[in-house]
Formats: sequence, structure tokens, C-alpha cells
Amino acid sequence: MTEAADDGGSRRARPDRRTWIQSDRRIPRRIARPLREFLDIEAAGGVVLLAATVASLILANSPAGDSIASFWEEELTVLEFGDFQLTETLGHWVNDGLMAIFFFVVGLEIKRELVTGDLRDPRRAALPAIAAVGGMVLPAALFLVFNLGGNGSRGWGIPMATDIAFAVGVMALLGDRVPSPLKVFLLTLAIVDDIGAIAVIAIFYSEGLSFGWLTIA
Repeated sequence: MTEAADDGGSRRARPDRRTWIQSDRRIPRRIARPLREFLDIEAAGGVVLLAATVASLILANSPAGDSIASFWEEELTVLEFGDFQLTETLGHWVNDGLMAIFFFVVGLEIKRELVTGDLRDPRRAALPAIAAVGGMVLPAALFLVFNLGGNGSRGWGIPMATDIAFAVGVMALLGDRVPSPLKVFLLTLAIVDDIGAIAVIAIFYSEGLSFGWLTIA
């Protein structure tokens, strides 16, 4: 509470309008505010991604690796209605659930560029799309050249995909040193490449397409 003077010269209490994170309590002062300031830094996402990658590699190759792998195979039910259950492994929720949110956020960024940014010009938008197609076709062709006729030839779709999360993380790590047009180009290329790779997996490596869920999506 703070005090303020009224017209009669007396002082009356005025409610403190600061939020919890702005307060002088120990947790906001020592943990919450420093954490928020760190996350406000553009490179924070890249730092967290690289740190998590290094930690994952160390843990996966440690004696605890098997236990960690088993942990991600644990099942989690997020929705249950009558006989219907939406149950998947923790690894599946991360890979297919949280990554869907990630793609949604990146897609919004690309949409903004298409509407008001550098990709408004169809010729500019076509360049990263063509580059992405080339980035899919060439690795697949090279894979077939070295594996044609062998048992591994069916894996031609594996080298087509890029890792958009790492692309975004590296750009975030570099911060303002990466020009905005280059960021847009790389994001567009990575998204088109991933969409193409997902389409290849769905068409050539799955048992069938669920058009009902595809329509809902």
C-alpha cells in the first residue's frame, strides 16, 4: 500500500497497483524478473535450445540413457470422454503436439511477411520456395545414387527434411547480426522444406491417410 494526500491535508492509503512480478517479494525479485529479462533477449531461445541439445546428448550417452528413453515412452491421456481416449506417449506429445504449436507460431510470422512484409512480392516469395524444393530433390537424388538397388533405397525420403527448430534457434542466437530479409528467407525455406517432407512421409511411408482428421486440421 502507498499513501497519498487528499484535499484536507490528511493522508490516506492507496492500493499498490504493481503486479506480482513487479513486487519486492523474494521470488519475483530473485527469480521471476531475472528470468523474464533473460527471455526478453532475442538470443535467449537459441541459448536454451543449444543448452538443451548438449544436455540431451550427454544424458542419452550416460548410464541413465535407457531410463530416460523409457520415460519418454510413458503414456499420457489428455482427453477422456466415454469410450474415447486421447492417449499418446510423452515423446509423441512433444514431437507432434508441441511442434504443431511451434509451426503455428512460425506460420503466423510467415503470414505477416506475406501480407505486409518482404514476401508480398510473389517473385520474392517464389525464391525460398524454389530453393526448398531443390533442397529436397537434390538430397533424395544423391541418396538414390548411392543406394539404388539396395535394401536401403526406400529411405530416400529421410534426407529431405530440414530442422526448422535449429534454424530458428541459430538465427535467434545471432540476434540482430542476421538481416531481417535473410531471416524471412530461411524461415520460408525451412517451412516449405518441412511441409514437403511431411507430405512425402504421409504419402510414401504411411499405411494410409485419414482424410477426416486431415479435413479438421
